[in-house]
Amino acid sequence: MDLVRARQVDVIVVYKVDRLTRSLADFAKLVELFDEYDVSFVSVTQSFNTTSSMGRLTLNVLLSFAQFEREVIGERVRDKIAASKRKGIWVGGPVPLGYRSVDKKLEIVPEEAALVRKIFMDYLHLGSIATLAASLRAEGLRPKPKKSSANSPAPQFGVGALFYLLKNRIHVGEIAYRGETFKGEQPAILDRETFDAVQQKLKEQSIGRNAVRQASPSLLAGKIFDDRGNPMSPAHANKKGVRYRYYVSQALLQGRKLDAGSVPRVSAPDVETLVMAALRREHSESETRVREADRDLVDRLLNRAVVNRQSISIYLRPETRVENGESQEEGNPITSPFMPALPVRKGVVHRPPDAGALSDEARTALLAAIARAKAWIAEIQRDPSLGFSDIAAREGLGAAYLRRLAALAYLSPPPLVEAIAEGSGGADLTPTKLLGDLPLNWAEQEERYLSA
Repeated sequence: MDLVRARQVDVIVVYKVDRLTRSLADFAKLVELFDEYDVSFVSVTQSFNTTSSMGRLTLNVLLSFAQFEREVIGERVRDKIAASKRKGIWVGGPVPLGYRSVDKKLEIVPEEAALVRKIFMDYLHLGSIATLAASLRAEGLRPKPKKSSANSPAPQFGVGALFYLLKNRIHVGEIAYRGETFKGEQPAILDRETFDAVQQKLKEQSIGRNAVRQASPSLLAGKIFDDRGNPMSPAHANKKGVRYRYYVSQALLQGRKLDAGSVPRVSAPDVETLVMAALRREHSESETRVREADRDLVDRLLNRAVVNRQSISIYLRPETRVENGESQEEGNPITSPFMPALPVRKGVVHRPPDAGALSDEARTALLAAIARAKAWIAEIQRDPSLGFSDIAAREGLGAAYLRRLAALAYLSPPPLVEAIAEGSGGADLTPTKLLGDLPLNWAEQEERYLSA
């Protein structure tokens, strides 16, 4: 698609239409893109002419059958997996620690089984998964290496992997499927009492974590990752009585600096602003206009956010995409341009607006800055191969300055921008002041800058 947008493609040739896509919705978007960039679409084995209504009908019928075939195959596979799991059959995937796969059945590996029992007992003794991970690393204990990396050392036990292991019912001879448990064919490694005790402790800790998370100002806690898959945890620093919030890669916090992503530490308000703006756009397109609280919107729509060097990839929850007529899989992310090392606002600081009205000169400069910021963001969204550095070179501006100014594109459109245009905003509405302390959502922006 990048080549199409760069106008380097004239014709796209496929064997059959369904080799391109088996989704009517996706195909409609592709055709719209092809028309926009004057790209022809040809099927070698199927004859149709999309310039006529009959040709378009034929094409839609072909795609409807292709999508139906895909959905039927998916249903059959899911039904087969469900039937197998209800019979207690292990249906494949990564072999759990403590077992090996022999003729598609799980058999106990004594040495690994002893490690599994030790992990469960140590967790009951220590009461913390993070402490358990540190204890296992100190003892030099590692999980089994993956087949693809048999010649490389196995990774260390991480908090996420240990949590999954402690919840895995395979170790007590059961198979879990969609909230139900069935008697499995594999032999049990753990006794029921130990496993139940661990589940009870995990449940108690989960309640505590949820309460802390609801009280935390970090909206993306548990849902933000670096580009190497490491979770990013909330952190803060205090300076002169002000608390500055960050998200820091777990790899960095655990002393594994080489395993951290390209952006191991980001300002929490900066990344939260971009993610919330993307979720608000998705909400306005797919839901009613009733405004939700930020945390409710994050819990309902956001699956995960991945911080890259020049962008943030925002993945929606699968059920959200189903509601919008898309597939149940995670699908393509929403990508928002982002410069991690912003030399501006690093934390949550509230400064009351200065008294006075916005001067004509300042109002004109601010409106021009907002218009330029919106144009830059729209240009990048149209052409993802374009970066801030390319626009900066064209405009004769510094890349860091341009990235900073681009945040003005996310100002509250109707009330705040109109107030600036009419000159009814306060003197505090300047690019420097706004970028230095811009709230996370439009409601807070309006309350701060329009309440006076």
